[in-house]
Amino acid sequence: MDLFVAMQTFAKVAELGSFTQAAQVLQLPNASVSTRVSQLEDRLGVKLFARTTRRVRLTDDGAAYLLTVQRLLADIDEVEDHLKGRTRKPRGRIRIDVPASAGRHVIAPALPEFLQRYPDITVDLGCTDRPVDLVAEGVDCVIRGGNVLDDSLVARRLGDYEVITCAAPSYLEKHGPPASPLMLQGHQAINFFSARNGKVMPFDFMIDGQLQAMVLPHQVATNDADTYLEFTRRGLGLAQVPRSKIVLDMLATGVLVPVLEPWSPSGFPIYLVYPRTRHLSARVRAFADWAAELYSAIFDEQKRA
Repeated sequence: MDLFVAMQTFAKVAELGSFTQAAQVLQLPNASVSTRVSQLEDRLGVKLFARTTRRVRLTDDGAAYLLTVQRLLADIDEVEDHLKGRTRKPRGRIRIDVPASAGRHVIAPALPEFLQRYPDITVDLGCTDRPVDLVAEGVDCVIRGGNVLDDSLVARRLGDYEVITCAAPSYLEKHGPPASPLMLQGHQAINFFSARNGKVMPFDFMIDGQLQAMVLPHQVATNDADTYLEFTRRGLGLAQVPRSKIVLDMLATGVLVPVLEPWSPSGFPIYLVYPRTRHLSARVRAFADWAAELYSAIFDEQKRA
């Protein structure tokens, strides 16, 4: 069995969800395609597909194997292009994971420009606020906020969001604006809790030149950034948020009002992260450079606002 050819065949069947269609695309007899996949399954000792008379679907082992095979095939393709001296643009599939809010409001609106620039790259974009195991889940890179403490990861800093404390006018009409971080008795926060461990994120304030963290009481908390902003807009409490474009729009239209500005904390860093042990392919590097351009423009706009 030619392992490389078998992996190519397996990937094509998985892509099309059909042995017959894969055979047509590969210009092979149906039996040849089935034999290659069966030989690959025998070699691995697992079933890659669950077959019925009506459909073909990946097993859990097959789905996990596919992620590795797609990356290997793309990397081999890329190495061959490089050695042959081709000037072809980056190509292949990349898997990226970003926070849900960033996916909706930052990456998705701008991604058509990236795909136009790199038409041979296919993007699988995951949008989640949960922690992602890049190696185990076959993810090429993630964009995340906050400092990266894992030494097994490489973190490229894309910039920093300014952080503000704010509230809806309806909340301030009811409770009054807080005079200082030390006079928050009677106020309540909308708290954000970690998707990893459920721990509430404290509010940060610069007091007498020192960054101090305060956990404020809440009636409602969430682990989703868009829901957090909606709770704030509805007047359910004080919020502390990065000055993203959507927040800047809310401030400009008076939907949200800044408070406690003299005690604003330091910036909230945004990083693009990938495994230290993984070769950074041209397609992932292309996305990383594009993301750096995208966020640079966002942070420049933030400074002008």
